[in-house]
Amino acid sequence: MISDVYFPRVNGVSTSIQTFRQAFEARGHTVSLIAPDYRQATDGTEDVLRIPSRQVLMDPEDFMMQRRSVRRLTDALRERNFDLLHIQTPFVAHYAGSALARQLGIPRVETYHTFFQEYLYHYVPFLPKSWMREAARKFSRWQCNAVDAVVVPSSAMLEVLRDYGVRTPIQVIPTGLAAGRYEPGDGMRFRQRYGIPAARPTLVHVGRVAFEKNIGFLLQTLVRVRDTVPDVLMVIAGEGPALRQLQRQAADLGLKDNVLFVGYLSRDTSLSDCYCAADAFVFASNTETQGLVLIEAMAQGVPVVSTAVRGTRDILKAGCGALVAAEEVGDFAAKVTALLGDDALRGELGEQARAYAREWSDDAFAERMIEFYRDVIHNAAGG
Repeated sequence: MISDVYFPRVNGVSTSIQTFRQAFEARGHTVSLIAPDYRQATDGTEDVLRIPSRQVLMDPEDFMMQRRSVRRLTDALRERNFDLLHIQTPFVAHYAGSALARQLGIPRVETYHTFFQEYLYHYVPFLPKSWMREAARKFSRWQCNAVDAVVVPSSAMLEVLRDYGVRTPIQVIPTGLAAGRYEPGDGMRFRQRYGIPAARPTLVHVGRVAFEKNIGFLLQTLVRVRDTVPDVLMVIAGEGPALRQLQRQAADLGLKDNVLFVGYLSRDTSLSDCYCAADAFVFASNTETQGLVLIEAMAQGVPVVSTAVRGTRDILKAGCGALVAAEEVGDFAAKVTALLGDDALRGELGEQARAYAREWSDDAFAERMIEFYRDVIHNAAGG
């Protein structure tokens, strides 16, 4: 595998890569990953080839790998007789990975993790939105048609890529949850850590604090919820480029005492504790290709209030433990308020959520990916 992002950089792509790698290795496969060097101490137990990198100017959380350093790996990697190269991101990883696969004589699979059409213009605001959307479509079509096969995490993204004109074989394979994600967290421990009273109505949002996550909309709904539930608290876990703007927005809306930004949380126990501290998990991103955090919340028995747009449509179905809301302040706030005021409903949805999340175990999705790899290798060999 090759990716422009991986831990310690926390996001959905890093989580997906780690989840599949661990599931593959548990089945006896060898998986090496090429990823940036973030100049931080990392877990030395993983087979990760860290590439010299520099910070990305407009997004300093990310680092850009040196392509020449990837090329230098070619001879050493050839000796290891890899069967396939899986490209995880579309930047240096795509171009360096494509060149590497050609040198090694192995097929390329690429996962389309990010809905760039609704993403790029947030980071290049000085260009017209329509230009950036069209650029994202052309960019995605060209890259996806240049590899042997594409993986998408939801049927919505399959529809998007076909609409772009992608003709490469595409398989829908979501990221599942590793067994540890089902271990119950300790919500009271989280509340005590941050001084949140046990009975205080609490909403949680987990994810990168980025413009495309639509967290500003959640703050607007919180104003309406507070009219009925004055002591409501929204915990926002994560960091990212929109943090300062959202902090200003919260202050401007008079939400200083109703919003708590806690930054990134460790995925060992702190994140599970955060989920379990919630009376409800709230989510309104309209750029998700899957929305794995919804499943993580459900695995902890936490009811969800969310919009159902693109990738999240595959998750948010009847009996999943969620209330689906429109991206409209009144409707979203009404559903949150109803849930906070109804203990029985929260209990019922929480039980539904926990049972439904079991269907998203990483085992089944890892097997589907392995079968897809076999088909790609077979077809590349002219079978």
